[in-house]
Amino acid sequence: MSSSRPNLLVAISDDQAWPHASAYGCPFVRTPAFDRVARTGVLFTSAYCTSPSCSPSRAGLLTGLNQWQMEEGGVLWSTLPAKYPVYPDTLEGQGYHIGHTNKGWGPGDLAASGRTRNPAGPGYNRCRTTPPTAAMSKNDYAANFREFLEARQPGQPFCFWYGSKEPHRVYEQGSGLRAGKRLEDVIVPPYLPDCEAVRSDLLDYALEIEWSDTHLGRMLDLLEERGELANTLVVVTGDNGLPFPRAKANLYAHGLHVPLAVCWGKAIPGGRTVTDFVSFVDLAPTFLEAAGVGRMPHLAGRSLMPVLCSASAGRVDPSRDHVLSGLERHAYSRPDNLGYPCRCLHTDDWVYIRNYRPERWPVGDPEFYGDIDASPTKAYMMAHRSEAGVRELFELAFGKRPDEELYAMRDGYGCLRNQAAEPSCAEALARLRERLETALRHQGDPRLQGLGSVYDTYPYFGAMTEREGWPAGLGGRCERGRYTPENLDPG
Repeated sequence: MSSSRPNLLVAISDDQAWPHASAYGCPFVRTPAFDRVARTGVLFTSAYCTSPSCSPSRAGLLTGLNQWQMEEGGVLWSTLPAKYPVYPDTLEGQGYHIGHTNKGWGPGDLAASGRTRNPAGPGYNRCRTTPPTAAMSKNDYAANFREFLEARQPGQPFCFWYGSKEPHRVYEQGSGLRAGKRLEDVIVPPYLPDCEAVRSDLLDYALEIEWSDTHLGRMLDLLEERGELANTLVVVTGDNGLPFPRAKANLYAHGLHVPLAVCWGKAIPGGRTVTDFVSFVDLAPTFLEAAGVGRMPHLAGRSLMPVLCSASAGRVDPSRDHVLSGLERHAYSRPDNLGYPCRCLHTDDWVYIRNYRPERWPVGDPEFYGDIDASPTKAYMMAHRSEAGVRELFELAFGKRPDEELYAMRDGYGCLRNQAAEPSCAEALARLRERLETALRHQGDPRLQGLGSVYDTYPYFGAMTEREGWPAGLGGRCERGRYTPENLDPG
């Protein structure tokens, strides 16, 4: 086996959004390991996941497919059918030593997929530690990475997936303040109320990001000690947006826009910031090309190697001027666990969103709103929803939405003013709608074929607790956590 092939280390935090790393200038998060990768390699400013939900986002990274191209793999708490190849298996077949620690693909049911192990590879989770708060994982990620390295054959290249639990909720409330972080340093996103409860919640989120980054730093140091860092392709990102209202489980910027830094010794010219739009579907073909494996024909993405190996900064590839993303079912949030189907197109100038079922509550039925994680911020917004300064933000985050949304990026990152109905934007709306629909048809999206309700038939393996006042089953489609295609309406 040739030792000239690069090692691969993918570090993926759980629910960390752009721009929450100090390399982006965020004043309330310190991420020296992420910054190290960005400084010695490439810092991307326009990286997006394929779906603002854990399972389909991670599946897109593993398979190189979009959310609408993976059947059950496109929804949370279902499965990832074995007929969709994943890059770790391909690299293992080429002689790589593969493995992961903590969260790989998931959540969902592996047995139902026809797979015998997590798609990210065998698990290395024996080593434990005492984290700064009781809410953080006790998994000693870096120590488990060491055990993974010690288990390989001499000279064997490796492919490792580091999936930290952090900064997924729940948090130890007030932990950021107790760690010495300051409320005045927080930049509150414009879609959230600017108050002490929200600022403190964001500090708790920041502390968890820093714990994830600490383990990444230990991994980089370990590789450097072993003389292997220069020949390791390191990719650091987050799986979807931050777990706050109007972010995670939404197609707005903070639901999809993720941090991304990549380095690989002298193979990638460092010290560059790149604005090319990058999707998770681009990562699997990148890894395969770097390893010298021929392109797999089913992949939807394009390898980033030409961008990474270029000496240019800014917009390196002019064709990388947009990304597509989508969402179907996230948490158990509506009767019969129906999803909220939507697709989007993000460009430099616009965010266009198509909501296919605007009659449904986008973040789950009142008063639970299950697609928004429980948090001090959610509790504050619900308790103060009738007050000036919160009322409008509550409606944006929790209320129903029209079938089309259009946001001009010149108005700011928050996606607050929907201009889809404004006559001055009619031309842009039509152009973006056509561009999105053409791409989705080309990629075989069931929503563009009148078959979208198939997503409501896919099994759900999470908790299935009915909410008070909800009819059980709605036509018999929900039974013991599984759906059948009976009585489905088209769409």
